[in-house]
Amino acid sequence: MAEQVAERAGSEQASGNLRGNLGVASIVFTVLAFNAPLGTAAGFVPVLIGYGNQDGAPSTFIVVAVVLTLFSVGLMAMSRYMSSPGAFYSYIVAGLGRIPGLGAAFTAFGAYTAFCLCSYAYGGIVANAMVHGLFHGPDISWWIYSLVMWVVSTILSMLHMELSARVLGVALVAEVVLVLLWGLRVFFNGAPEGVSLHPFTVSAFTSGSLPVGLLFGALCITGFEAVAVFRKEARDPVRTVKRATYGSVAVMCGLYAFTAWADLTAYGHTAVQHAAADPSGSFVSSVHTYVGSTASDLVTVLLVSSVFASIPAVQSIAARYLYTLGSDGVLPRSLGRIHTTQGSPYVAAAWFSALCLIGIIVPAITGLDPLRVYSSCAAIGSVCLVVLMFATSLAILTFFHRDSTHTATRLEAQVAPALALVGIGGVLYLAITHMPDIIGAGRTAADLALAFIVLLAVAGAGLASYLRAQRPEIFARIGRQDL
Repeated sequence: MAEQVAERAGSEQASGNLRGNLGVASIVFTVLAFNAPLGTAAGFVPVLIGYGNQDGAPSTFIVVAVVLTLFSVGLMAMSRYMSSPGAFYSYIVAGLGRIPGLGAAFTAFGAYTAFCLCSYAYGGIVANAMVHGLFHGPDISWWIYSLVMWVVSTILSMLHMELSARVLGVALVAEVVLVLLWGLRVFFNGAPEGVSLHPFTVSAFTSGSLPVGLLFGALCITGFEAVAVFRKEARDPVRTVKRATYGSVAVMCGLYAFTAWADLTAYGHTAVQHAAADPSGSFVSSVHTYVGSTASDLVTVLLVSSVFASIPAVQSIAARYLYTLGSDGVLPRSLGRIHTTQGSPYVAAAWFSALCLIGIIVPAITGLDPLRVYSSCAAIGSVCLVVLMFATSLAILTFFHRDSTHTATRLEAQVAPALALVGIGGVLYLAITHMPDIIGAGRTAADLALAFIVLLAVAGAGLASYLRAQRPEIFARIGRQDL
């Protein structure tokens, strides 16, 4: 099936390097689309306010921004010595070795697969809610809408990234403009108790449940780590990737801090109660109050486009992991083929799309609750990324400690990565201990999810060990930098 889909993308096949002319804006658009800013603003931020550190939610995003910036300092310093588009996979190979590196690659692929299935499930839910609730259309199964999204996303994921970024950018701009318009109306059109800077104080930051607040704050800022995946397709790999990384962190953290502050201001002293009572509806209700019914209806429509826009972004990232593993020879080499006209890893994209199709069909046939699919996959994907960031921080420290010829500063090679390691390690600890809260299920289900994450890493490391013993020529290519 995947090969047939791939053939439709173009008759010419070639193995070779990814190529492109992506600028900072194109990559940032893709990362922000992956993050689904309207979905995060409407779904995750109210949860952080209602069940996290409450009034301190805006300052939580500032703290998260500091940790991710520290992480990015070391990442960008090490990127000067990297050329493979395998992102965390390649960094961990360079710093910790091929066996943990391949374990990281499997973990990363599992993360993006989980995110994609999460988006398909949630996308089907919100699309049906829009058609049936807003437009009074038929009430049909979620998976029908998911299949429509799958067809379009599959096509986009096999096209040139510049074209996909333009498509994503249209929906993204509309989302951000609407969130900003709502926030400005809240601040300038008479909030019930006025505008306060209290959410940025230490007492507010430490209110409520700080551990849950920090955890959900970190989980809101997913996607920035994918910037390095597009390194080979960037106009100027060093400068473009650096600017896109810092830009993505700044835009996401700034937007969500602004959203949380506006949310607290809109409801006044009852904000926490509103968020806890109706985390999925408080944002839309606030938009209706401050901007009007047309805007709240538009939020419903754009929420669908927000989730939909995230799917081809995730598929593009996952396809590039498969491309790297195929180019290395770890997986079938056909995955390393590049389309001669689109310059995209179309075979890898086709195979990943086929995997996603299975992920839609199985829940549809078995009758699994799409909300459970959404929450479980979101939790697994998020924790996988935190694990990868922790391992990457350790890899950065090890890489610069081992290579005495590097030209990185002490801040880049030691201080920033060490501080990031501590911060991300804290988030990882919170993720493990609060897994039932993240996944929305009991301890048993949470333990099974954690076991699955461990299984991914062990499977990758086990394959690397096998290759070292039986296929040393392929083992030597793991994480190579001559792509």
